[in-house]
Amino acid sequence: MTRRSPRGHHLVGGYGLPALAVLLFLAFSLALPDTFPTRENVSSILSNQSVPALLALGVTLPVATGKFDLSVGYGLGLAHVMVMHLIVDTGTPWQVACLVVVLGGALVGALNGVVVEFARIDSLIATLGTGSIMYALTGWLTDGGRIVPGPEGLPAAFTALYDGSFLGLPVPAFYVLAAVAVLWVVLERLPFGRYLYVVGSNPRAAGVLGIRTRRYSVCAFAGSGLVVGFAGVLLAAQQQIGNPSVGLEYLLPAFVGALLGSTTVRPGRANALGTLVAVGVLAVGLAGIGQLGAQFWATPLFNGLTLLLAVGLAGYAARRRLRPPAGAGT
Repeated sequence: MTRRSPRGHHLVGGYGLPALAVLLFLAFSLALPDTFPTRENVSSILSNQSVPALLALGVTLPVATGKFDLSVGYGLGLAHVMVMHLIVDTGTPWQVACLVVVLGGALVGALNGVVVEFARIDSLIATLGTGSIMYALTGWLTDGGRIVPGPEGLPAAFTALYDGSFLGLPVPAFYVLAAVAVLWVVLERLPFGRYLYVVGSNPRAAGVLGIRTRRYSVCAFAGSGLVVGFAGVLLAAQQQIGNPSVGLEYLLPAFVGALLGSTTVRPGRANALGTLVAVGVLAVGLAGIGQLGAQFWATPLFNGLTLLLAVGLAGYAARRRLRPPAGAGT
């Protein structure tokens, strides 16, 4: 009987999603030759997807430890409102406001990790609870209204964080690439990343090996919060108002990106390059169906179906990774 080549499975698992991204881009380019394969459209996709991409990369860290942070959408909303509050309402220099929010995001993330690890509450329940608290803080800070800059507007250097360009590409794209590079080094080249993966795959074995599982889990949540804080700064520079209702719509795409990303490049585990590829697939797909004139409900439908597919594929990839190779017992 002919057996499927393990190398073939590896190629499909490792490069199937990047190939899908290319095929989608080619398909939409053929369907929309005048608008889709243009430089303006590519720049628009890169700009619009920068915040979801950063959020997905933030989610990747807790997912690597087998945890889920449902507070990232609420945290994003609070972070961008806090930036606007500090700049507009208190007159804080924008550089200081951004630094405070980014570091505050890391602190909130660490508190999430403490609640999960030391209060022994399931991560889904714990972060849903802390996220609800963040949402309440956002409402309290804005009193249910929007924070709108005065006639003088926001500092040009602050809005340039999103509106600027470099080497012909929007600046936010480089933030995403920088975050991917840092996360790749942390997860793939440093002992810290290897410990995170061990904690995620087998916490009991990690404890036996002397790995301080609680510490690494808290650090993963803190790293996630740091990225969410920066994404909030970028969202504020994009929106240029503080809107208390913004944030939750980014939660589902973030998890789709992180979970779908765990099925490619390094199948079976969350990884930065895989998340980037997954976000690319989502970005091309959403941009394409949008330009084809899809109804407003097509976006949540696309995200929901992709999430189900991502969870299924992630589970399958993880099972294949743990399965002994054929002939190992002979």
